[in-house]
Amino acid sequence: MKYEFSITKNPNPKKKPDPDTLRFGTEFTDHMFIMDYQEGEGWHDGRIVPYGPLSLDPAAVVFHYAQEMFEGLKAYKSEDGRVLLFRPYMNAQRTNRTNDRLCIPQIDEDLFVEAIKALVKIDADWIPQKEGTALYIRPFIIADEAFLGVRRSNHYKFIIILSPVGPYYVGGLTPTKLYVEDKYVRATDGGTGEAKCGGNYAASLKAQEEAHAKGYEQILWLDGVHRKYVEEVGTSNAFFVIGDEVVTAPLDGTILPGITRNSVIAILKKKGIKVAERKTTIDEIVQAYKDGKFKEMFASGTAAVISPVGELRYKDEDMIINNGEIGPIAQELYDTIYGIQTGKLPDDMGWTVEVK
Repeated sequence: MKYEFSITKNPNPKKKPDPDTLRFGTEFTDHMFIMDYQEGEGWHDGRIVPYGPLSLDPAAVVFHYAQEMFEGLKAYKSEDGRVLLFRPYMNAQRTNRTNDRLCIPQIDEDLFVEAIKALVKIDADWIPQKEGTALYIRPFIIADEAFLGVRRSNHYKFIIILSPVGPYYVGGLTPTKLYVEDKYVRATDGGTGEAKCGGNYAASLKAQEEAHAKGYEQILWLDGVHRKYVEEVGTSNAFFVIGDEVVTAPLDGTILPGITRNSVIAILKKKGIKVAERKTTIDEIVQAYKDGKFKEMFASGTAAVISPVGELRYKDEDMIINNGEIGPIAQELYDTIYGIQTGKLPDDMGWTVEVK
């Protein structure tokens, strides 16, 4: 291992949760990783310590100016006992793109991955093996220098926590209901739409709450300028099967460059299925539905992997997609990606990294 981290074992390990009742993001393992950054010294003092509260100054930059970022990936345990990460170097690369946008120091990609490996190895017995479960990994960086004034911080903490999780949506692969949001805006050109930072999600909560009140699990965002181009779902990237083509929004700075999104596109191309990254209006989607060409819709993301959509509501148009059932493309994509992640299918894409 290129990097070495000190380890302080938790003297009071917790009872493991029941894998049959696991929810998403409510249980946490026995340990966490912490590393500090000081201007002029760089990243240093990487350590694994017992999971617990952080002590931060009330004037820490993260509280007042939201200089922070986060990532998300999963670890799985294969039937033969191997612990597998799914494309962690893409998370490291995206971390540095987000860091650049938010004036957070770059972090070496190998350091990022080795820290994850070290922590997952310590808490590997927390990885659930029931179908649809995983160990969710949340790396994040916060600015913790104490001052009041709008400038970048000179001190940061890089932290990783782990959470054994069940399906992100309680229904698993049961198709969800989405509401097309045309009032609020998630991102615009030149903003932070492509960065993975908490502010993007905080700003989206109002729209999500209103959609929930109307009976919808999530929202589909439209572009922030014209309010007509479909962009992404609240927690994931959106795909539409129109005729014989799978369409998704392009990476033009306003949507998150999803790692599962990238994987979906690669698999579709490998299987010879037409896929296009292009701007598509919500009116085109509605017309395709009326013409009988709107065959499937699904979202992709680390949390849910593939989430089929059975209903899409835009203004007065209520579109029931594929009779409210999961479509064949969404099912095949889930089976393929989840199969590679868990080692049930051969990884002919070179995507998994084993924790040893």
